[in-house]
Amino acid sequence: MTAELVRGQNHTLPQTRLEIRVSAGSPVVAGATLGDENGVVRGPEWIAHPGSPQLPGLEVSQQAAAGHRLAVDLEALPETVHRVTVLLALPVGVGGPTRFGTTAAPFVAVTGLDGTEIATFTLTGLDTESAVTALELYRRQGAWKVRAVGQGYAAGLAEMLADQGLAGAAELAASIQEAVARSLARSVAPPPPRTPEGDRVRHASGPSGPGPAPPRPRPRPRPRHRPPHGRRAPGRRARARGLRRRPGPRAPGALGGRPGLRQGPPGAAHRALGLRLVPAHRRERVRLHRHPPRRRTPLRPGLLPPSSPPWSAGSPR
Repeated sequence: MTAELVRGQNHTLPQTRLEIRVSAGSPVVAGATLGDENGVVRGPEWIAHPGSPQLPGLEVSQQAAAGHRLAVDLEALPETVHRVTVLLALPVGVGGPTRFGTTAAPFVAVTGLDGTEIATFTLTGLDTESAVTALELYRRQGAWKVRAVGQGYAAGLAEMLADQGLAGAAELAASIQEAVARSLARSVAPPPPRTPEGDRVRHASGPSGPGPAPPRPRPRPRPRHRPPHGRRAPGRRARARGLRRRPGPRAPGALGGRPGLRQGPPGAAHRALGLRLVPAHRRERVRLHRHPPRRRTPLRPGLLPPSSPPWSAGSPR
């Protein structure tokens, strides 16, 4: 059963391995200090903060955030440690709130490793304070307990550390705030809210929108096709109609439109190409008499086959 604590109330812890969860209305710095039996912090090495987030049995976050998880192992703490104090402070010089009275009340919960809440505490009644002691875990007669503190400090983190007996509290508080500012500078800023589609189109077309697009470069003209030797390229009108111009007269001295074949003696070009030159009169004769009539060879006398004597006019048949 979860114990809802008020300021000054305590509760026994059933286990020693815990998580302390912090939720705030704005980014805060979360840290913890270790104290002896009198609650005195003996030196900077007993403070876990963003610049030095790990100590034996204790680990805190390395930057300011609206939510934190602090890991605590009470059995791993040194024997001289009798108190663990959880502190919260507002970052300085980052443009955020400067006092807890302008933000939502921070909420602190002590849970087990499985997330089960053991005790909770809401820090109400804060006004001008910029640093606050939220909880303290203390050892009493061999058992660990949690107490809701809620003590605020208007002078900030330096005053709170000095109240716990730390020498050089102002210098350490300045170094902690500097480490927080560096971590915030390295963090990526959230993207701006998306503009509705209609507004984006309207702004682009208005006078404040971007100027006209630069003209596109004109394509380079394609090289003209040169026809082969002995032919003429089709005219512009013929190309538009999808027609092809008939080839013109062949160049003088060329045979068959092929370059390099000069007209020489009759039959020389044909013999070079493996052709046979036929005279004009023979070509005409072959064209007119493609299939000449077949000649019948007369039979010589004495080659007739034997036959019966010739019939007479008055002989019976």
